[in-house]
Amino acid sequence: MKTKYIAIACIALSMLASCKKEKKATEETVEKVIEVVEEVKVEKLKMKLEPKSESTASGSVVFKEENGKVTMTAVLGGLTEGTHAIHIHEKADCSSADGKSTGGHWNPTAQPHGAWGATEGYHKGDIGNFEADENGNGTITFSTDEWCIGCDDDKKDITGKAIIVHQGTDDLTSQPSGAAGARVSCGGIIK
Repeated sequence: MKTKYIAIACIALSMLASCKKEKKATEETVEKVIEVVEEVKVEKLKMKLEPKSESTASGSVVFKEENGKVTMTAVLGGLTEGTHAIHIHEKADCSSADGKSTGGHWNPTAQPHGAWGATEGYHKGDIGNFEADENGNGTITFSTDEWCIGCDDDKKDITGKAIIVHQGTDDLTSQPSGAAGARVSCGGIIK
């Protein structure tokens, strides 16, 4: 009978030692994961959009760069109900009453205007369309690895440009800007 208790005690001790080794291995794995997470660089820009072209459209935009991808979230109000185009334009200059001081669509690769990702080409500023509800409120979120915030690549850097919201829908084909109508809201992308 003593032999049986000794065998049971030996099994219990070996299991306890095994658990301690597994716990230590798990702790090392967790520490390594935490080190990687701490190395992630996040860049963030927040900006206000102001009304243009005698509209009441305004809102805010946040650009967040993380792991080589920029995500834009725009929240707007004061729009007419329906579909509206939103683009990045060449200059962060919202000084004119009609928003035209921002220049044309940001197009550093000299492509035709089109839907984002179209094989026929598209401007780096061709974000697309979003919906405003019956109260004139709309939101759009857009992510891409073709933009950066403050990097040294003129074909990717969105700083020094502007966000323009248009009165109407971008038809995604008309050149050079999609026939989206008046510029009703503007904000400079300034770091």
